[in-house]
Amino acid sequence: MQMQQAFFLLLISAALGCTAPSEQNDTPMQEPLPYAMAIHGGAGTITRANMTEEMEANYLAALDQALTIGENILKEGGSSLDAIQQTIMFLEDTPYFNAGKGAVFTNSGTNELDASIMDGKTQNAGAVGGVTNIKNPIIAARAVMEKSEHVMLTGKGAEQFAEEQGIEIVDPEYYFTQQRWDALQRVKARETPASELSESDRHGTVGAVALDMQGNLAAGTSTGGMTNKRYNRVGDAPIIGAGTYADNATCAVSCTGHGEYFIRYAVAHDIAARMEHKGIGLAQAADEVVMQKLVEKGGSGGIIAVDRFGNVALTFNSEGMYRGYVTPDAREVKIYRD
Repeated sequence: MQMQQAFFLLLISAALGCTAPSEQNDTPMQEPLPYAMAIHGGAGTITRANMTEEMEANYLAALDQALTIGENILKEGGSSLDAIQQTIMFLEDTPYFNAGKGAVFTNSGTNELDASIMDGKTQNAGAVGGVTNIKNPIIAARAVMEKSEHVMLTGKGAEQFAEEQGIEIVDPEYYFTQQRWDALQRVKARETPASELSESDRHGTVGAVALDMQGNLAAGTSTGGMTNKRYNRVGDAPIIGAGTYADNATCAVSCTGHGEYFIRYAVAHDIAARMEHKGIGLAQAADEVVMQKLVEKGGSGGIIAVDRFGNVALTFNSEGMYRGYVTPDAREVKIYRD
């Protein structure tokens, strides 16, 4: 009789769609942290050999200040969207990173900037590409998300939209820095192949991901692209699913590196998809994509990510990545792999 009852209960469970324990999501259940945030300022060939002590101190101080801006918003109960926007604005205004004020130059001696942002709660997103006079492209990206019916605007149209929204417009001369200009001249004179430039002079990105006290995730990314780029090239930073992705059910991701590879393999979305469909944790998903798939395909770079519990991943296959994270219990900013 007991065997018959057990068999009957098993049939009922199957009919109701229940799963065996081995088929369930193996992500450890935990109490979510009140908030968490991670940031990056680019990944690539970043070593102590090509960094002065003064430069290193400046980068670390900038990363630390950016984290403080975002953390203060999160600690006070602010939204993850506000935290990442304000943090990325600071990084855009800092000439050390390839975004905003520190953007690299194109082949024609101009600056073309890209940015994107995504809300993990609604999965709404906004992006701008190839803009030349918007002081903070991340503000324009959020305006596209919240004040238009579109996801991405580019070039003159994006600039017109930003101006209509009252977003600060600057003269293109605002972006000029001697370091970036000199890097372009070296490449064009073939004195230094683009592949041999320091990471900050060749390509780079800034980004932020956050979990707020309401349990909402958000991600944002901003960049000046690649030194000596031509033909209005656009990388992964403004491409939702490639350079930026957020979903409250899984994680928020911002990417940095050789953008063509991140576009081809939809890196940001792939990490979230592996968590959702394979039932694995954030760290494993990030490793599978960045340390295995990208490496096999020849792509270099890294990601920052935060999951719905506040777990943080700072995963990169290059020699270094400007990065940092903060939670109520921990805080760190680093540059090198070691």
